[in-house]
Amino acid sequence: MPKLLPPTQREKNRYLAFEIASDQKYSRDEIVKAIWNAALRYLGEKGASATSLWIMDWDEVSQRGIIKVNHMSVDDIKASLALLSEIRKGENRYVAAYRTLTVSGTLKKLREKTGMKANNPHKRR
Repeated sequence: MPKLLPPTQREKNRYLAFEIASDQKYSRDEIVKAIWNAALRYLGEKGASATSLWIMDWDEVSQRGIIKVNHMSVDDIKASLALLSEIRKGENRYVAAYRTLTVSGTLKKLREKTGMKANNPHKRR
């Protein structure tokens, strides 16, 4: 069994609660593609890979979700997603606006602040 890193050497994460304002309802896959494309356009491949970007939760009803990034990349991700203006749904593109609700250092506190529940079917194991 590999030895775990001590807490001082682990990457520090931040969690961003966000929502998408649009007339359309989007699936998790459409949101993941849109967020990654926005990060790649703004930061480039090297910059986007350095963010440790992971879309943790997405609620299709409320159009809200949670993104995990490392603590050094919060402002970069917020800036890249602020430039998000449209989301592809099949062959069509629809106008959408991204809004950061809050940022937290722990997932538990973020869920308390926003009232969001865990509902990720693609959970990392």
